Amino acid sequence: MNIAASLRRSGRTIVAVLLALCTALGVMVATSSNAQAGNRDWLRPDSTGHCVWDGAKHWIQRCDVYSSAMGRNVPVQIQPAGRGGNAGLYMLDGMRALDTDNAWVFETGAPKLFLNDNITLVMPVGGAGSFYTDWHGDATIDPTKYVNYKWDTFLSQELPNYLAAHFGVARNNNAVIGLSMGGTAAMNLAANHPDRFRQVASFSGYLTQTMPGMDILLGLALLDVGGYNIMNMYSSLVDPRRMAEDPFLNMDRLRANGTNVYISAATGIPDIRRGLPPNVIAAGGLLEASALASTRMWEAKARASGLNFTTNFPLIGIHDWAQWNFQLHQSEGWILDGMRAR
Repeated sequence: MNIAASLRRSGRTIVAVLLALCTALGVMVATSSNAQAGNRDWLRPDSTGHCVWDGAKHWIQRCDVYSSAMGRNVPVQIQPAGRGGNAGLYMLDGMRALDTDNAWVFETGAPKLFLNDNITLVMPVGGAGSFYTDWHGDATIDPTKYVNYKWDTFLSQELPNYLAAHFGVARNNNAVIGLSMGGTAAMNLAANHPDRFRQVASFSGYLTQTMPGMDILLGLALLDVGGYNIMNMYSSLVDPRRMAEDPFLNMDRLRANGTNVYISAATGIPDIRRGLPPNVIAAGGLLEASALASTRMWEAKARASGLNFTTNFPLIGIHDWAQWNFQLHQSEGWILDGMRAR
């Protein structure tokens, strides 16, 4: 065989190997893509027949999940895991939560941020002023407008059962994060339901609920938000449930449960480059400084008790979505690594 023939044969062999490799890679990519689409491209059943595609896109489905505890359907915006994983990330809203959408969807880039990750985003809609707990009585001061808040039961019992049945989310493999009111609630849910939530993050949460004067401040805030009656959240100021839902008092449960914890709050000092109005700066600065003081108190006690946790305390930031979107990006790796959901 001459040299030219040998080169031609070698060339054909190399081409064949390269084609085989390209084909294999193509199959792998297609398989991965199909697996991702296969978990996301069909609408799940819900209480009204089936979920609907959400206008926010990114494979988000809007599902009506019936709550026996509240006696109504609760809308939940859900982005299924990219590759069929069983991890869930519950994302709780703030005190002025809307009845139309969960603000994590439109105020942050959360759906896009986790688009290629193997974790299901769970974003319940509504619950303004609720602290996502089970209220003892009517949540409002208006006798003509009865509001039955049983959010703890919904988030810890009813919703996990629905997600397990239709989205493949394990009941015991969830993280829960929240901002402001939602941060407080997230810490309580993780402490009180370790069988559901093994990871928790509080962004600008108020973590000292039973400190002197907090009931007055929260009561005024709830009235301002929508005429909510803090006196009906618990049966009385000495209700044991009130103590059990103070992150400052229940942190020992987080330690005992081995819960992965992340806390954050900024100083309340604004970023002057944003050009915010003075009234926004004043209100947002005060609220964030208060959240920081509360979170720092929680931190000091937690360190003394030997609880392991992650912190993030920016020097600049007020109580607004710019701060919480920043924290979401800061904690993304922490969330995914802790849930093994990359």
